[in-house]
Amino acid sequence: MRQAAFDSRGSHIRWTETPGSEPARVYLHGLGSMSTAYHAHIAARPDLTGRRSLFVDLPGHGTSDRPQGFGYTLEEHADAVAAALDAAGAAGAEMIGHSMGGAVAVVLAHRRPDLVSRLVLTEANLDAFPPATAGSSAIASYEEDEFVESGYARVLDAVGPLWAATMRLTDPRALHRSAVGLRRGSDPVMRTLLEESPVDRVFLQGAHTGELEGRDRLESAGVRVVTVPGAGHNVMFDNPDAFAAAIARTG
Repeated sequence: MRQAAFDSRGSHIRWTETPGSEPARVYLHGLGSMSTAYHAHIAARPDLTGRRSLFVDLPGHGTSDRPQGFGYTLEEHADAVAAALDAAGAAGAEMIGHSMGGAVAVVLAHRRPDLVSRLVLTEANLDAFPPATAGSSAIASYEEDEFVESGYARVLDAVGPLWAATMRLTDPRALHRSAVGLRRGSDPVMRTLLEESPVDRVFLQGAHTGELEGRDRLESAGVRVVTVPGAGHNVMFDNPDAFAAAIARTG
């Protein structure tokens, strides 16, 4: 495990990595998750081995620190990831981002284009104020103190055992602020940043989720949109073959 300071208080973002050739692949998890649980089994597949792989836990999540004075906006998460990549010497990386991690990757590519050569996004948040059915919306519907005191336990009971297994490792205040920041979105919003990004871009959408809003516009901007059969939001679990193929550029 490695770490890098990401704020003025010396809080650390942490990651594990496997050695290999460059450019590195950097895996970013979604809200209330952690990178190894969602991506290590993918990076270990025969068509993806041999490349340096970093599994980064966003601030407040997994093994990373959870400072109470941190804002946990998309921009602040992106800057923390930048600190990790700077410390790791991983410029020009391929970013594989799931859900909120995809939104963070898009913002990172905008703020630090030297660090990102490719974006592989899995059901990433592209717009502000997602529907009420989204997990971030349910969490952000609470006031922060209310969520910490009682909402966190309710959400853990509601999300099911797999998500709860990693969400219970997330600091409740960090989880709430991350959800609020995700609902607020970036400025310009993530969809605009993705459309304007000059790097190679792939967007994976689970077929069970339904049609991706604004797909035609994304494709017109050069984003390759792949609808993954037999998959919902967690494409890496539901159809790992298609997920790995998209990363390896064979699908």
